[in-house]
Amino acid sequence: MTKQILSLHLGPVGDTTQEVKLLGQTLSVRRIGADGNQERVADLIREFDGKVDAIALEGMSAKLSLGSASVTHAVGDQLRKSATQTPVLDGNGIRGALERWAVRLVSEAQPGLFSQKNVLMVPGLNHRGLAAALEEKAVEVNYADSIIYFRLPTPLGSYVGLDRGAGPVLAQLKDEPFRRLFPLAGTPGVARTAAPFEHADVLAGDMGAIRRYAPAELKRKIIVVESASDEDIADLRGRGAEMVITTMPWENNDLARLPSPVIEAIFVALRPDPAAPLNEDTYLNLMADLVWTPKILRLKEESAQVNRFAFVIHPLSTRYIYKDKRLRYLRFLPEKLVEHYVAEISPMYLSRITGAVSPATGQRVEGILLTLGATPRELMRRDPSFTYRRLIKAARMSERMGARIMGLGAFTSVVGDAGITVAQKVDIAITSGNSLTVAATLETGKQAVIKMGATDLSQGKAMIVGATGSIGAVCARLLAQAIYNVVLVAPRPERLIALKRQIEAETPQAVVTIATRADEYLGDVDLIVTTTTALKTRIIDITRCKPGAVICDVARPPDISEEEAALRPDVLVIESGEILIPGDVDFGFDIGLPPKTAYACLAETTLLAMEGIFVDYTLGREIEMDRVKEIYRLFKKHGFQLAGMRSFDQYVTDEEIARKRAIADELRRDPARLQRLVADARHSREAVSVADAVKPKGFPASLSPQTVGAAAGALVALVGGLFFSRRKTGR
Repeated sequence: MTKQILSLHLGPVGDTTQEVKLLGQTLSVRRIGADGNQERVADLIREFDGKVDAIALEGMSAKLSLGSASVTHAVGDQLRKSATQTPVLDGNGIRGALERWAVRLVSEAQPGLFSQKNVLMVPGLNHRGLAAALEEKAVEVNYADSIIYFRLPTPLGSYVGLDRGAGPVLAQLKDEPFRRLFPLAGTPGVARTAAPFEHADVLAGDMGAIRRYAPAELKRKIIVVESASDEDIADLRGRGAEMVITTMPWENNDLARLPSPVIEAIFVALRPDPAAPLNEDTYLNLMADLVWTPKILRLKEESAQVNRFAFVIHPLSTRYIYKDKRLRYLRFLPEKLVEHYVAEISPMYLSRITGAVSPATGQRVEGILLTLGATPRELMRRDPSFTYRRLIKAARMSERMGARIMGLGAFTSVVGDAGITVAQKVDIAITSGNSLTVAATLETGKQAVIKMGATDLSQGKAMIVGATGSIGAVCARLLAQAIYNVVLVAPRPERLIALKRQIEAETPQAVVTIATRADEYLGDVDLIVTTTTALKTRIIDITRCKPGAVICDVARPPDISEEEAALRPDVLVIESGEILIPGDVDFGFDIGLPPKTAYACLAETTLLAMEGIFVDYTLGREIEMDRVKEIYRLFKKHGFQLAGMRSFDQYVTDEEIARKRAIADELRRDPARLQRLVADARHSREAVSVADAVKPKGFPASLSPQTVGAAAGALVALVGGLFFSRRKTGR
């Protein structure tokens, strides 16, 4: 026999019946409107008492709760007592648990959706479960009860503000009519302040209150309510809201159409033991049996198609600091002073990355570009916790702006434990981007060696400098599988020995040589991959290189300077493989590369967002070879391409490579000429080194201590202003 549910509400007069399927059973739900007449509600309860299985009262609660305080509403309590046989429910028995469960399910389905968001409860009245669940995720939760009910200009705050205000608020509301407590949608009779609504990212609570009291403009707002009608959705879409989430269960993963009192009435009708008490404990097992996911409805078509990521960069030297218009005036101050103090700046928003789209799936992605102020020298000389704090703040900024994964650029990916600590402290997924960096580096190196004349790479020899680092180690392991003869160079012998044993176990046919210095072996290798983090030490003596060798410089800052490369016109020095991202990509900021071209670490973050992989991907010192192979497969799937080979910010043409190859061929045929070239190169390098050695260090001699002090004071003031100011982030 079909269970009968009667739902009474204070809306316009009407009488409708629908069949509902829940928990494997079909129920009949009849809804009757009383047009604001509470006496009519009492009469209907008495009329249907004993004739239906449960009666739901929509917007007529017997108990009012806010924060940890609660009071009895006399009229609501009396209405529940109007029936002597049929249970009368107001939703309070299941609302809190289902709201908590819904927030958890939504967070699992859309990780980071509520993280670092500002939430406004509209209202917090009778939504203690929803507010508590959101407080665990959000950065801030405020309560619009003071605005809605008392026309005050500011909301109640979390914790102390709510605890102090909840009691007086409830004392005033306990005798108010239901139409004031749970307003229906409509044009507000009295204007309310808009600022708290505009400040919030999430509006949560009652649909009627949100529609009545929120401002007309709801651009990019996330709305969290129990249920929503077609009329509700049309209204919110017209006001620019981005998303609606309903917290009550419904079949077929559709929007919840019935509010909590009706759901509680259904639970009461379906409870296995008709004598069980009408409380949350009785309902919990029924809740657990629900095969259900809260509905997440994106109201904008373009919003539904876009995955968002974030990426963190930092200046590679002080000259990059001046590219930011906010800091360009610092170029008149001493360089070391600027470098030291700008490192203290909090992460800053730079731009949005737009236009990336997969030609294979049509998936669109957008990025948020953030920057730290520290140069590599500052990052390396400070304790890792200095960088961790700034990256954690950047991650929280990214989450608030809708990103679901954040990539670590340049030195931020190698400081400390290479992203592990940051990933543990934030909800957003983190990647260093090093998996695609490895794949792109090896593919670029392979193409370069072939263009320089190699016919059989398996007969060649490769060197990896910085071989025990996170990128170097996996490069070494993969090169050993392709070339077989590898030289591993790193400063720590114990790590070299361990890596040699690992490679020989993985690739028994490989010939592995280890060394703490590269010089002795440079004259015998065809490909050199350098991946170090050294700042002041010469890593490779290019004058010792084999004619026609290829140096793939992955290090940032680079290990080989343009002046050093010029000493050997036969050696091809290229940067690590840069990537062309598919689509009409606009970075919105000069990242130091040609249009649509990205560093591999940035491209990996974009690629993961495009594939919808929002998990920690490449972290720590041990890069998984399976991840490198997977990311290269995704690279090809989504139409990413290697950009042209670049050397010192310029593309290398086929004609230039042909000239280098011709010079290399001549040097191989004429060893005496090679010796003369090497001798001249070393003489030129030593002359440059002497000139560098006599340059004054530190502050220019023309700056007096008083001038330095004044400059430092001005810089501290400027940096402080940037540090404490709150900039618009383009949301």
